Amino acid sequence: MPTIHDVAKKAGVAPITVSRVINNSGYVSEKVRNRVNQAVDELGYVPNILARSLKSKRTNTIALVFTDITNPFFNFMARGVEDSASDAGYNVIFCNTDESSDQESKYVKLLLQKQVDGILLVPADTRSNSIQLIQDQKTPLVVIDRCVSNKNVDIVRGDSEGGAYLLTKHLIDLGHRRITLFSGPEAVSTSQDRVKGYKRAMENHGLSKFVDCYYGKFSRQSGIDLTKSIFSKENSPKPTAIFAANNLISVGILAELRNLGIKVPQDVAVCSFDGIPENLTVIPFLTNVAQPAYKMGQKATEILISRIKEKPEPSTDFEEIIFPVELTIRESSGGKIG
Repeated sequence: MPTIHDVAKKAGVAPITVSRVINNSGYVSEKVRNRVNQAVDELGYVPNILARSLKSKRTNTIALVFTDITNPFFNFMARGVEDSASDAGYNVIFCNTDESSDQESKYVKLLLQKQVDGILLVPADTRSNSIQLIQDQKTPLVVIDRCVSNKNVDIVRGDSEGGAYLLTKHLIDLGHRRITLFSGPEAVSTSQDRVKGYKRAMENHGLSKFVDCYYGKFSRQSGIDLTKSIFSKENSPKPTAIFAANNLISVGILAELRNLGIKVPQDVAVCSFDGIPENLTVIPFLTNVAQPAYKMGQKATEILISRIKEKPEPSTDFEEIIFPVELTIRESSGGKIG
């Protein structure tokens, strides 16, 4: 295995010059830099990042711990994290928890053992024990997408309650009264906030008696199961509109309605919090309120890296940044009824 001394010898320079080129620190002429890089390529030299991190106490690595790698929302968020981190010279480790607190705890402990410089966390529930564990190790942390009971932490999220209100009001304005909400896990803040926004819109428009909401999972199967349950009930009023609390739930709803022979939007309107990105569907169909996932990932990463650079005296002036959402009206919500 080639060493830094082998690279220096081949390039005809001192080892310190090779170090400057690799670490992009200190002045090195362009001619010498090219010669060193050529020697690195020809020898197949791989710098010892671990040795460097032991000296600097930095690994130049951050982690994004999130809940569902299959969800396009988190894909775009992860891309924002990766792009922002790369621009700042950091690598990113991605960990998928499947909304499991146990899996989250397992990953967080592993990341702390690996001595990552900071962690971006999408908590599996509002009472996440991982936050205190990370803070006890004095590792910089930013919570992303969700609220938590611990307020002594930076948070970057979308306006779940406001977005749910906006989408419910859109359905009400179309003439719907029986609007059913299928939300995610009850212990997750985004589920709770979307229920709050939905209920507030219904109550503000005199529709409290029609409030009908269910907690489940942020998954396609949950959308299927809840739809099947609602439409299999005999002698009970059926909704004229369904509000899915995330895009995967909405996919399940649409699949089961098609299986039951129920047409959208002719028989029932369907809307979603976050939709299917236009580049992933042939014909954009779903009315939705969407969060700027990419920008949320970027901003959270910027805050995290600024916290890393503050060490060993981090600020205690924590931020909560709430991104607005955008309503996009498409075919699935139909036109005015009644």
